[in-house]
Amino acid sequence: MKPALVVIGNGMAGMRTVEELHKLAPDMYDITVFGAEPHGNYNRILLSPVLAGEKSIDDIMLNTREWYEQHNITLHAGDPVTHIDRRQRIVRARSGLEVRYDRLLIATGSKPFIIPVPGHQLNGVLSFRYIQDVEKMLAMARNHRNAVVIGGGLLGLEAANGLQRQGMSVTVIHVTDTLMNQQLDKPAALLLQKTLEAKGLRFMMGAQTEEILGTDRVTGVRFKDGTEIPADLVVMTAGVRPNIELAKSAGLHCERAIVVDDTLQTYDPRVYAVGECVQHRSATFGLVAPIWDQARVCGAHLAGVGVRRYVQSTSPTRLKVTGVELYSVGDFIGGEGSEDLVLRDARRGVYKRLVLKDNRVTGAVLYGDVKDGPWYFNLIQNRSDITPIRQTLLFGEALSTRAA
Repeated sequence: MKPALVVIGNGMAGMRTVEELHKLAPDMYDITVFGAEPHGNYNRILLSPVLAGEKSIDDIMLNTREWYEQHNITLHAGDPVTHIDRRQRIVRARSGLEVRYDRLLIATGSKPFIIPVPGHQLNGVLSFRYIQDVEKMLAMARNHRNAVVIGGGLLGLEAANGLQRQGMSVTVIHVTDTLMNQQLDKPAALLLQKTLEAKGLRFMMGAQTEEILGTDRVTGVRFKDGTEIPADLVVMTAGVRPNIELAKSAGLHCERAIVVDDTLQTYDPRVYAVGECVQHRSATFGLVAPIWDQARVCGAHLAGVGVRRYVQSTSPTRLKVTGVELYSVGDFIGGEGSEDLVLRDARRGVYKRLVLKDNRVTGAVLYGDVKDGPWYFNLIQNRSDITPIRQTLLFGEALSTRAA
């Protein structure tokens, strides 16, 4: 009889791990997957094009129900696990279904952070995390006018763009004075803001939400300074938190997230965890690249060929925000002992900033022209001495290679 692998979480991290396991040992386990959403596995990153009307739900499916059947995987979609009994090695789902495991993989991801201001539970207040959120937004856009997006990070700007494409009038609220402050420096963020304002989006920067107005459903938003604006729809994109309640209640060691070692094993050797719900060497994760690395390592260990170890590495951020290409990597803010090389070409909509320390590139922000991003990333990774090409460094690899 095969050992039983139970996967809690039917998202990208969990299913990528199962795919990696299947490449190495396709018949090793009887696999059961529990998912909170009533769908197969889909690409959450592509919810923005669905909202903008560029893709359909079918277009973003990664693993259809047929895929699970073909791979002899039992899928319980829309039936999340509510209890883990580690002594008996049993999981219990919301429906009451109990399944025994020999190995358990937790991939519960993150939960959107809903700012707990008065009115946050009104009808018309949504997150932007699930297919259901997008379906509700599309329905609202058909017969409502005013949308407010709280949070000026990537997700917030994509939500704002999508809602505007659906015909809504959109205001983005951001608590700091810099859009996408995790990925961009101030000059690049200001360029982005101007570009988006030219497309019709409105911004309230440095604004703190005090209350969402309405009795049954949303009618407006009030700010700390007393300002009010009308709103039929409020979308919260103010960050996410690792979804660890289930793991905590099972007695697994958690800090900010579920603590794992270099094999993605928790403190219980039968239980592994991957994705946005894990903490590895004090770090948590939100980008796809490190999570795919985790899936490879975890899949190999589940397959019994675990010679790999998960090693964190610097991941560049390459994004396309409403048609504008952005790239950032490393320490792009700089500090004591660092210096900046900056190129601004307002007419072409190009901005580049390289941060140097001890004649080495330590960070880069590119706006509009990002083709040399991977080259700058390699210079950072290899700690290359850029003294011979300093004069041409800002103009990219082609010129710098010729100059050298």
